[in-house]
Amino acid sequence: MQRLINEIVERAKADRQRIVLPEGTEERTLKAANQILTDGVADLIILGNPDEINACAKEWGLGNISKATIINPEDHPKMEEYAQLLCELRKKKGMTIEEARKLVLDPLYLGCLMIKNGDADGQLAGARNTTGNVLRPALQIIKTAPGITCVSGAMLLLTHAPEYGKNGILVMGDVAVTPVPDANQLAQIAVCTARTARAVAGLDPKVAMLSFSTKGSAKHEVVDKVVEALKIAKEMAPDIAIDGELQADAALVPEVGASKAPGSSIAGHANVLVVPSLEVGNISYKLVQRLGHADAVGPILQGIARPVNDLSRGCSIEDVYRMIAITANQAIAAKAAK
Repeated sequence: MQRLINEIVERAKADRQRIVLPEGTEERTLKAANQILTDGVADLIILGNPDEINACAKEWGLGNISKATIINPEDHPKMEEYAQLLCELRKKKGMTIEEARKLVLDPLYLGCLMIKNGDADGQLAGARNTTGNVLRPALQIIKTAPGITCVSGAMLLLTHAPEYGKNGILVMGDVAVTPVPDANQLAQIAVCTARTARAVAGLDPKVAMLSFSTKGSAKHEVVDKVVEALKIAKEMAPDIAIDGELQADAALVPEVGASKAPGSSIAGHANVLVVPSLEVGNISYKLVQRLGHADAVGPILQGIARPVNDLSRGCSIEDVYRMIAITANQAIAAKAAK
């Protein structure tokens, strides 16, 4: 499983992106940043008081933090430029220039404005901030990707079952954001999760729309939603291999797939699993993680025009390191798509 993480890191090194870290004095973030800079994985922009950041780096023995670009949100040359940009973006919502000047002092807003202005490629936060605080400026400033209206979260599952997915690697969505997606949102989640699987895990996505029914074996309105979502997703992205509705065993196990969904190229071979609700996704990945001792990497936020990722407040230094590399991979893919 480490091989995939190594591949993600190597892709990031080969095309270094500018990743913003708004929580500049947070210990795990700064320690991961030091290692990222040591390894040459990304070019980092750390937001915060330079004296405080340098004092923390000295205290924790982080000799390479000096390689980062350190920006003080309260004193830098582009403060007014970013305030004017924010005011323009939010003027229909009634924002004044005075309000914008206050918001650009918030590192989470500043990082997103840097991305919008072309001065950075992605952002990672959440070790200190709630998901809502991380997402709000991203949606207000960077907004969603073309054709996408809902944000979702994918989980990279590195399992000990090489017979499933690609050598045990699977991607599941949505596990983080949209509680009860409608058919249109579910279709978007399917397309976004497939794109994440390609951009981050290097997979050729084979997407299964999961349900408690396989090809009409059960009748219920929640099954109808999955069937409708499949139709919309195929129209949205005809290049993506996708099928449904499939039960989890029919999606993953070749003999079960052949029995329950004969003729399906996805059944029994899926490496991307799209669940019908956030409840299902969150419970599922945590069961796989705990009972199957899988490594769950993420959530990886998707659907935003440029990558902004949200850490768990219980994250480790390794989690931050991985997510910086993943954010860089997403930024590479976003530029390629444009």
